[in-house]
Amino acid sequence: MTTDTPARLLTLLSLLQTPREWPGGELADRLGVSRRTIRRDIDRLRELGYPVQATLGAEGGYRLVAGKAMPPLVLDDEEAVAIAVGLRAGAGHALEGVDEASVRALAKLEQVLPGRLRHRVSTLQAATTPLTSGDGATIAPETLTVMASTVAGRERLRFAYRAADGTGSRRVVEPYRLVSTGRRWYLVAYDLDRADWRTFRVDRVSEPFATGARFTPRELPTGSAAEYLRRSMNRTQESYEMVVTFAAPAATVAARVPAWLGAPEPLDEATCRLRATVGDAKDWMAVRLAMLGHDFTVHEPPELVDAVRELGARMTRAASDDGGHRPASDDGGHRPDPSVPSTPS
Repeated sequence: MTTDTPARLLTLLSLLQTPREWPGGELADRLGVSRRTIRRDIDRLRELGYPVQATLGAEGGYRLVAGKAMPPLVLDDEEAVAIAVGLRAGAGHALEGVDEASVRALAKLEQVLPGRLRHRVSTLQAATTPLTSGDGATIAPETLTVMASTVAGRERLRFAYRAADGTGSRRVVEPYRLVSTGRRWYLVAYDLDRADWRTFRVDRVSEPFATGARFTPRELPTGSAAEYLRRSMNRTQESYEMVVTFAAPAATVAARVPAWLGAPEPLDEATCRLRATVGDAKDWMAVRLAMLGHDFTVHEPPELVDAVRELGARMTRAASDDGGHRPASDDGGHRPDPSVPSTPS
């Protein structure tokens, strides 16, 4: 019998978070208490904001339903490890759709994980290799979680940084936002030593340390961190104007296009057009457009049109019938075409 009320409530909540209906008698037997105690505990959970629904009948039952707000979750060991491993894998490779919110969730979860579970998470991640797209730039999840914590806590951050030419430096910044471009993570921050805003590639950051010194956030020169990153990349890279028409509604395309590229403009109910200033290599941009999963037409620049045409030709050659002379492989005959170039850095 569970006599400690807080412990009993947590156990009851853990059971109710399983997607099923629990008869009152079964809950009482599980917790070793009376049905009256279960009813009182259900009322306490409702007072705490958990939307517990009751069904009438001889046996009666309870289940947790969706509410207006997200109350705290109670996870068992296996669930906590599974979530942490998934978040770590996604965060370390800057996958599209895994943005700063996911990194903050990982930071919160790892902060409260017991040491034994942290060790299991690290062991599982070390033993697995995710298959990802992009240029292979990976990041230690611990680096992202430290950064996310300082962003959320408005805490100054100190780290070592390696520039593109290999030059190393030490930085002390006021972190503003983490931004994912789909291939890489960037930190937008105010550099205290240089008294100016800067963007940092997170895969070039090492030894991140939260100093504990709080700060009042400064006003960013642009409306959003994504827009500031876009402008910063255009200043440091050879940029070009890209115009692309998609054979899909604007809302559908916008859900797949990274925020830093901007929003597509609807032409009609079935098509839209994207205009953006970009600095990515044109052969990589061709691949990126193809990965959006919609038919498209590139109008500008001519070099990007050529890159898309060449990519299409190579993909067609790769899928063509060669008379049954494909080289054998251990993966069922799927072998990368050596004529397709690797993703540019």
